[in-house]
Amino acid sequence: MHEILTLQLGQRSNYLATHFWNTQESYFTYSGDEEPVVDHDVHFRPGIGADGAETFTPRTVIYDLKGGFGTLRKLNALYELEEDRSASAGAWNGAPIMRPQPTIEPSAYQLSLENGTTPPQLTKESIRYWSDFNRVYFHPKSIVQLNEYELGSTLMPFENWSVGEDLFNSLDKEHDLLDRDLRSFAEEADHMQGIQIMASVDDAWGGFAARYMERLRDEYGKTSLWVFGLEGNGKEGPRSTQFLKLSNTARSIAEVSSQASLYIPLTVPSTLPTYTSLDPSSPWHASALLSTAVETMTLPSRLSARASTRATLADTGATLNVNGTQNIARLQMSIGADPQANGESHDAPRGAGDSRLATNGGRLNEEDEDGEVVELDMDFFPVDAPAMGRRGRRADRRLHTFGRVETSRSDQETGGDDGGDNLDGRDRARRRAAGLPIMHKTSIPLAYPLPTSFPHIYYRTSAALSVHTSLSTDTRVAARIKSLQTTVGRAIGVEEREALANALGEMAEGYEEGWSSGSDEDED
Repeated sequence: MHEILTLQLGQRSNYLATHFWNTQESYFTYSGDEEPVVDHDVHFRPGIGADGAETFTPRTVIYDLKGGFGTLRKLNALYELEEDRSASAGAWNGAPIMRPQPTIEPSAYQLSLENGTTPPQLTKESIRYWSDFNRVYFHPKSIVQLNEYELGSTLMPFENWSVGEDLFNSLDKEHDLLDRDLRSFAEEADHMQGIQIMASVDDAWGGFAARYMERLRDEYGKTSLWVFGLEGNGKEGPRSTQFLKLSNTARSIAEVSSQASLYIPLTVPSTLPTYTSLDPSSPWHASALLSTAVETMTLPSRLSARASTRATLADTGATLNVNGTQNIARLQMSIGADPQANGESHDAPRGAGDSRLATNGGRLNEEDEDGEVVELDMDFFPVDAPAMGRRGRRADRRLHTFGRVETSRSDQETGGDDGGDNLDGRDRARRRAAGLPIMHKTSIPLAYPLPTSFPHIYYRTSAALSVHTSLSTDTRVAARIKSLQTTVGRAIGVEEREALANALGEMAEGYEEGWSSGSDEDED
């Protein structure tokens, strides 16, 4: 079935994953006559509830700090009887110890879902936790609260990379986290195609993720491990906070990406097209934008086996990692490749001076002479500072793309697979020698759904979106890594500075035009 397991590490990743799971839930059809486009078994697992009824819950493990789950209970409506039995069969026979916890009232949206009534429209103000807009039930094994730290604590903030590293090491030593939390999900998979990890990497969760990735790679050596590394606005807060976030990010990229099959940094772009309307300070809004891109880009990995456009995580990674060491990719997105599909007029006003927008759906770069590569409207790749020279002029270096995978979706029937699978070893080697990108393009007749849990961040849309995404390995990755390498020299202690700076320098070399690992595997 080519199952994919998910690891959700921290509050920001759980906002992103909640939108992801709500989207998967919206794909379910209850008519036996309709052939589903999406294979639900890839991300969902069958089971038996407390009352003996069949259940279908996500193949995921959700980690968050104390207080981070909001009103979400470990045992829900599918498993409430189990809770009653465990309560009556407890091992404690003494007098109860009363430790009152602050009561969190369920949101009106959650109450309406439980009661089967029409849910109210959600607002930024009504979202307190990611569980406030969650639409799916999770298996009790999926919920893992880390009580050692509390969400939002100023006394013991979960901010420093080494704090997360130490927390994982102590918990793993005591419990063996893979054995306790993940192994049962992996063992029930028939043919696991990979694990996707969502984690914030500019805080302590980056250290937690790095040590988790080490264990995963040791345990599942040949399994595809995709990491979505979430980064906030690195320019917010005092200078000391900015340096802390950047140094955390540098350590995460060096240590997490070295264990990952593919590492995709994600941040909300500082400049957005005029067809969007979102508040970047709202995690509900920001994660909805990111989820639109992430869910669309990974859609081929969960298509029905009968779909000619199906592509596993390993397939996509192989297209992007052209030279053998290029596993950090840049994600982009445009909404409405076919403007009419979203009810958008061709005469819609564009943002004045917005360099990310183009009337033809993207900006051209050096590869456009072959009519292949264009920049899309939104670039989720983090930028620490504008690419400027010493005198403040923008660097004029042209972007070179090594590998690129594009996924387009809409309600329209399209041509399906377009270039990629037809590249044999000779074609691939020939394009590499000519300095041309390895390309794979897929079109899927399934628009992006907008459930009631999704915020109104796109103007003039109908019930679903036409979306175009691209994932690429290119020279911009080298520029970012070199920027972080400079930060390391100013923000990290002497003991770690040299080793980390050297590691980042070696990584950057793999994304410079003309560089080759010397591998001849494509020419065999």
